[in-house]
Amino acid sequence: MSSPSTTPPTRVDDPLARERSHLAESRAALRAMREDAESLDISDVTANWVNAQILERQIGERIKALADLSHTPLFFGRLDYLHAPGAETAEGAEGERFYIGRRHVHDHDGDPMVIDWRAPVSQPFYRASKKNPMDIALRRRFGYTGGDLTAYEDEHLSDPAEAAATSKLLQQEIERPRVGPMRDIVATIQPEQDEIVRAGLGGTVCVQGGPGTGKTAVGLHRVAYLLYAHRDRLARTGTLVIGPNRSFLHYIEQVLPALGELAVQQATVDDLVSGNAEVRGTDDAAAAVIKGDARMAEVLRRAVYSHVTMPTEPVVVVRGSRRWRVPAYELEDIVRELLDRNIRYGAARDALPQRIAHAVLVQMERSGEAPDDRVQDAVARNAAVKAAVKQVWPPVDPAKLVLRLLTDADFLAVHAEGILTEDEQKTILWAKPVRSVKSAKWAPADAVLIDEANDLVQRTHSLGHVVLDEAQDLSPMQYRAVGRRCTTGSATVLGDLAQGTTPWATRSWDEALAHLGKPDGVIEELTAGFRVPTDVITYASRLLPHIAPSLTPVASVRENPGFFDVRRIDGTGEVVAACEELLRNEGSTGLIAADARVPALAEALTAAGIGHLAPGEETTRETRLTLVPASLAKGLEYDYVVLDEPQAVVDGEPDERTGLRRLYVALTRAVSGLIVTHAAPLPPQLG
Repeated sequence: MSSPSTTPPTRVDDPLARERSHLAESRAALRAMREDAESLDISDVTANWVNAQILERQIGERIKALADLSHTPLFFGRLDYLHAPGAETAEGAEGERFYIGRRHVHDHDGDPMVIDWRAPVSQPFYRASKKNPMDIALRRRFGYTGGDLTAYEDEHLSDPAEAAATSKLLQQEIERPRVGPMRDIVATIQPEQDEIVRAGLGGTVCVQGGPGTGKTAVGLHRVAYLLYAHRDRLARTGTLVIGPNRSFLHYIEQVLPALGELAVQQATVDDLVSGNAEVRGTDDAAAAVIKGDARMAEVLRRAVYSHVTMPTEPVVVVRGSRRWRVPAYELEDIVRELLDRNIRYGAARDALPQRIAHAVLVQMERSGEAPDDRVQDAVARNAAVKAAVKQVWPPVDPAKLVLRLLTDADFLAVHAEGILTEDEQKTILWAKPVRSVKSAKWAPADAVLIDEANDLVQRTHSLGHVVLDEAQDLSPMQYRAVGRRCTTGSATVLGDLAQGTTPWATRSWDEALAHLGKPDGVIEELTAGFRVPTDVITYASRLLPHIAPSLTPVASVRENPGFFDVRRIDGTGEVVAACEELLRNEGSTGLIAADARVPALAEALTAAGIGHLAPGEETTRETRLTLVPASLAKGLEYDYVVLDEPQAVVDGEPDERTGLRRLYVALTRAVSGLIVTHAAPLPPQLG
């Protein structure tokens, strides 16, 4: 591999000058593409105002997608093929040289100047190697300072005389300081990551990845790839990224737009079920664990269908001078047949009057009449039929049903018999009666139960693809809630069993996929660490035997070992001093502490005149220090971290195992350096 070239030679055929020229021409071509989109006149091609609005929105999205971000490289690599790929493979390109970038750019004649990183012709940029050059003669990586192209580095993959070497530019890009929200990794995707990114839409993929393995970025880039490869289908069915909290979603929200994808929705699990109830209360851990148990799905199913009663009286329909009688035994057959079909409660209830009407029409036909569909619809709306349906298959309000289960001990006992023990039933019962659904102080787990009941009554809309990040913290019932959103689609599940910090944390990915309704999902494991420095991940991995002994420790592939120090202190003043020390470096700094210690640390920072943010505010202000409660640290990353009082982080959780997992999360948020400060003794597991 050639060393990075940064100083241009003086001769005319200066390679760096030529690449800079191609960058300038590509930016001009992108600007022309944007101007063409802005100049479109839709007045002559739309038949009505509805079509006009749709087209106008699509053009607006196109214009946004063609934005040229000044500090984001338009292309980051180049491939020189030994033989020209087929034109259909190269998005219409002919020739042997392709520039690889975040989006497709073509010139005035339609010839590509930059190839989208997701195109098949771009794949060798990520996967080609000395052992398998994939018909690549040269792979060139580019280095940038701001938006200026300042260096390049060559690999002659088909040259046996050139030894394989680590890319310096790749290392520099991985270790580049970060401030603000998460950025894309499109220039640094590794072969094992690329395989996951380009996996087909039809299957569900579960990625187990330790800290710094890039699992979140892989999931987001997979969405971008699927939207490229299956745009028409996903435009109809929709895509969704689900994160653990709002701070996390703020952190990742700029990745997809940077790749030109603007239509992907983001939400938390609580957002998904928020329409079912206003959450104003909380559960203790014991109640939340039981409510989140998959057994509650059967309790709810029993409770919903308990409303169905077998008919004891016939239905008599009067039409003109004729009376048509459907006997009780025939009605019972209809009801049992609907129950045996195992369709949604509401769908069966909607079908029941039509089934009764059909029975009447059969009698009419036998008597010599010739009724049509209009007659059947009229019979289905007959008052006698409506009354019978209301008696046999009454409507069910999901929220009222769940409220009754949680407040009526007898009702719960009947439907939880053989499923929940008496003690478990007592644990989830509310101590005080509630007057109505609106006055109830619903807890987050209650909203999930209502969502389950709602799906039993009426099918939940399914999306084409769902990305579920930090999945290890979901309960079985929460997995079911997510699974309902992709019953006809697929999912990408991302997480780390070692970072599970809820009392109901996932025990195995096979179990999680079963609850999600995707038991055939493929489980992949990422173990190469690109973010956390070697010394930091080695220190944090001391906890793995105590929190997840079956997992493979992350092996850092970074050349920079990072800065790491453990300091015994006397008070918060030394914590503030550690923050000041790290703020002298380029990049972001996070002060992570047990939730209970955050107010005191905030006061100390303010007294010292040091501005700081809360998680999620990084996109709105330029202050480089964020004060992070340990409970919100998951998924976030900072160039430098001060971790305050590890034992307090452990003690802040209901049990030691969960506390050690929370500590593992906090220890692995640093990208370049970590200072651990403690006045109390360290947890013995770090010894």
